Amino acid sequence: MRTTPRHLVAALALTPLLAGCFAAGEEGSGASGGSGAAGRLRIALAVPPAQALSPYSNDATVLSKLSVAEGLTALDEEGAAAPALADSWTRKNDTTWVFELRKATFQDGTEVTAESVVNALDHANEAETKPRVLSDVTLAAKADDADTVTITTKTADPVLPLRLASPALGILSEKAYAADGTVSPVGTGTGPFAITRLTGKTKATLSRYDGYWGGKAKAPGIDVTWIADGTARANALRGGDVDIAEWIPTAQAKLLDENTRHEVPSVRTDSLILNTGSGIFTDAGLRAAAREAVDGGVLVDSVFGGYADPAQGLFGPAVSWATDRRTEVTGRAEAATAAQVKTETKGKTLRLATYTNRAELPEAATVLQQQLEKAGFTVKQDVREYTQMEADLLAGKYDALVFSRVTLLDTGDAVAYLASDYTGDGVYNIAGLKDTKVDRAIKSAAEEGDTAERQQRIMRAEAEILRTDAVVPLVHEKVVQGIADDVEGVLLDPRERSLVDVDTHLK
Repeated sequence: MRTTPRHLVAALALTPLLAGCFAAGEEGSGASGGSGAAGRLRIALAVPPAQALSPYSNDATVLSKLSVAEGLTALDEEGAAAPALADSWTRKNDTTWVFELRKATFQDGTEVTAESVVNALDHANEAETKPRVLSDVTLAAKADDADTVTITTKTADPVLPLRLASPALGILSEKAYAADGTVSPVGTGTGPFAITRLTGKTKATLSRYDGYWGGKAKAPGIDVTWIADGTARANALRGGDVDIAEWIPTAQAKLLDENTRHEVPSVRTDSLILNTGSGIFTDAGLRAAAREAVDGGVLVDSVFGGYADPAQGLFGPAVSWATDRRTEVTGRAEAATAAQVKTETKGKTLRLATYTNRAELPEAATVLQQQLEKAGFTVKQDVREYTQMEADLLAGKYDALVFSRVTLLDTGDAVAYLASDYTGDGVYNIAGLKDTKVDRAIKSAAEEGDTAERQQRIMRAEAEILRTDAVVPLVHEKVVQGIADDVEGVLLDPRERSLVDVDTHLK
């Protein structure tokens, strides 16, 4: 059991440099050179809000990074489910779980009750675009009494406590949910920091929530700026304009002082996603030709400056169990020759997309364009900021996408990622993949409760997905976070779900 969120990710915290103690008299003072007003943390994030920080979008991770919202559960440093708003839970049978709530309040002063939990989960279930974490499960929540919630699933879900740790299933107060289906986390979360103001896609202001059940945060507040350009984020840190800058481009990393540059092993994999639903890559032979043409290994040094590993599959070395359980990929289509590619794509252009929020991706796209053109494709790039292209990606308006994905983001369990991205009805199925063998393999993994066997089935599902050539893994990233040397307690999280909590502060 934990008493504060810090215990969930203690192994990930910066030590000894950024995890020291400070005297009680320094709390919130901004002493030792901190330039934030009255000790406020200044943070530069990379991806501007797509949907006003709605938990049902990719914005959900911002709410967990900034410790704004919490779910019934959280993930500990081993990736196991740990208590959060639920103090404990019991599995009654294959489809029924009972959660006992701790005493907590929302940032608007109302109490966290079983009814408020049911309300939040019902809204997630009924959202027009379901959160990715619910792609492969149907759940129903019921309040047994003020502090007890029973959750049932349509089919067995052995990892439901992991699923409930998703940032997308953060529990917000009743006033967060509008009649038109929009959801606002402004002042409605339960974490140690409350959003008090959101200024479009550029800035957010957070204040310490002194009623937090896990204790009073050491920082009085946070000022967030979204800076999509990676070089500009690095410059903001170097110039003293921010205290924390996430996702420092690898080209900029070595320009940072050694004390402010922090490399984090990541479960992030960069891949080339091929649109199997429409366009030229409905042809399996052309997909195979693209896969054979692409060499992600050359990107490791040329684009990522050594801050990456060549791709082993969908899951890289930061997923410790994947390598030993990896399954051989068989049954792939025969690749079209360069001459066949030119003939079959005559008069057609391969629309290759990527986004600017991660500085390495446009560079990688240029390298891949050259490789694909050598294989006979005619390629045209479309490079924009992610929020400007997400709708088009999901609508299948591109042939290929250079994409960076945190594979264990949604639940800490790989099945949710596979289900949302690669099943026929997956809500984040950019590849448009509809393959019955893939669906069966992912369903088989989802039904398995034994950890070792579940992991083995996940790797079988990985092999089935790779067989289709809907995705070509390129590299497994190492994330570089920029942190000023007068900041303590920043969380270095391989899953990229945590960044600051109650112990993060200026010296």
